[in-house]
Amino acid sequence: MSRWLPALAGGLAGAAGAVLARKALDARPPGGAARWTRTNHAGDPVSLLEGPALGAGLIAGGAAGALVSGSPRAAAAVAVAGGAGLAFGLLDDLGEDTENRRKGLRGHLGALAHGEVTTGGAKVLGIGAGALAASALLPRSGATRAARTLDWLGTGALVAVSANLLNLLDLRPGRALKVGAAHLPGLLARGGPSAGVGGAVLGAGAVVAPADLAGEDMLGDSGANALGAVLAVGVAAVAPPAVRWALLAGEVALTVASEKVSFTRVIERTPVLREIDAWGRPGREGPQE
Repeated sequence: MSRWLPALAGGLAGAAGAVLARKALDARPPGGAARWTRTNHAGDPVSLLEGPALGAGLIAGGAAGALVSGSPRAAAAVAVAGGAGLAFGLLDDLGEDTENRRKGLRGHLGALAHGEVTTGGAKVLGIGAGALAASALLPRSGATRAARTLDWLGTGALVAVSANLLNLLDLRPGRALKVGAAHLPGLLARGGPSAGVGGAVLGAGAVVAPADLAGEDMLGDSGANALGAVLAVGVAAVAPPAVRWALLAGEVALTVASEKVSFTRVIERTPVLREIDAWGRPGREGPQE
């Protein structure tokens, strides 16, 4: 039973955190409900309140599961990475310049190179700093200081890139949550802080999934960034360096490809992916943008 305690603790704390956060946000949305409402591609209103509710659940559940597993440093890493994704995602969700919006990572980095700090650029910097701080809390690999420094940078990059990649996938109801769910077997099977993160994703995700799949809510940058960051910490806490570097290479390749290739079009043209992507959605849906 002890092997499953981190997952159980993470699941219960994740679900409770998401429920309590959403109830508090529904009762008094900061700035009013209209500030949190967007219109999707189908012309329907969707709420961004799902994002901070999921983020709160992931942080609470992931940290609780890691603590139960006896890994306080991993618990702190979950809190730091998830908190950075949530906070700077909210900055982009609520403070973006809709009149002169830069698109994509390349657009935000290009603006930073020219001395222009967009909300997206601030998010890149903020999540990057949070990812490096979270990485510093995780165990280091390497016999020399240079090797340990490289490991720190690589793990930090994995957390930051994962946060961004989940956000790039949040273009259809339930899509980002399904990507998170795909990590569950690997996370839960490893036990320890990884299982705690898996439990948090399961618990908090189960709370927000019905409204997300129905097209009533969306993760937004805050929820998707927090989900990607927390998942990466769960993987990094137990995976050997070779696995972390392989994942980072794959995620960087996907991020670069996203500047030229539409993930949605690829999914729609691939029968198996199309069926998985559409599963659970009642009726029509549009991109959550």
